[in-house]
Amino acid sequence: MEGSDDLMKKKIVVGILAHVDAGKTTLSEGILFKTGNIRKLGRVDNQDAFLDNYELERARGITIFSKQAVFQLGEHEITLLDTPGHVDFSPEMERTLQVLDYAVLVISGADGVQGHTGTLWRLLMRYKIPTFLFVNKMDQTGTDKEYLMAELKKQLHENCVDFNSNLESRDENLAMCEEDTLELFLEQGSLPDSEVMRLIQQRKAFPCYFGSALKVEGIDELLKGLETYMEMPGYCEEFAARVYKISRDEQGTRLTHLKITGGSLKVKEELLSSKSGEKVNQIRIYSGAKYETVQEVGAGTICAVTGPFLDPISPGRLRLAPKKVVSIPFLVRL
Repeated sequence: MEGSDDLMKKKIVVGILAHVDAGKTTLSEGILFKTGNIRKLGRVDNQDAFLDNYELERARGITIFSKQAVFQLGEHEITLLDTPGHVDFSPEMERTLQVLDYAVLVISGADGVQGHTGTLWRLLMRYKIPTFLFVNKMDQTGTDKEYLMAELKKQLHENCVDFNSNLESRDENLAMCEEDTLELFLEQGSLPDSEVMRLIQQRKAFPCYFGSALKVEGIDELLKGLETYMEMPGYCEEFAARVYKISRDEQGTRLTHLKITGGSLKVKEELLSSKSGEKVNQIRIYSGAKYETVQEVGAGTICAVTGPFLDPISPGRLRLAPKKVVSIPFLVRL
């Protein structure tokens, strides 16, 4: 059961996206390992990755369904959403984008910016998601950091900034992202964290980190950047939520996956969609294949509920009490 302390946690939803075979799931494993969420690193080719827990995913060595893991990062409670990288499963990925606060776009240092990478970048721009970049596979022969930075600036955005460089060089590059930031830099000689956070949040700067997920290199730096430069969005006190996926568990129970975007939701409260009104029987917080049940969830939480028949395509309304009816934002048809 979530207590008041849990409801007050700084909750942030982060999605990991990539062109297939860029090392997205391997990076997810490294992040979960470094944050103490798993004790042993899984491997896609060994069919034991923490988040690729469906038999078909392990057999094919690719992510097919978006899945989540929850971990602590400093003062933040992070919900990590691993999304499919294969173009055939793009609808599953795009539905997930609509509940993200931040994204980590993984790029193969051996291959550079690939075709689907550009598509992902345009989607991130469409949904206005602040984005960090992790250039993976830098341990492979022939990878060139300077060449890759130039490619990122040319093919993605000129405000891609190397955050693995020294602080002075990084701030000089950030100062070129916006005129006001340049004036601040010239006045102070450096940039405060609050200014860096603002640039990232407003998609005026895109931090770039380099490493090797397979060798767990560069992940500490990425995590430090996420911890330092992310902030929890503001939410209203009135209940609101966004449904982004419908699935079934191993017993065939229908699960409605949603993000709470305002207020809180309790077990046994009634949700009224465009089809019918039903009480929430159970609230689940998933992490990999396992989940815990809670009695209440607050804003910023990704959860799955059993009971209500909510339609993720059609608009609907939600009722929490006899005299309280509020709109619930649903996904549009892809």
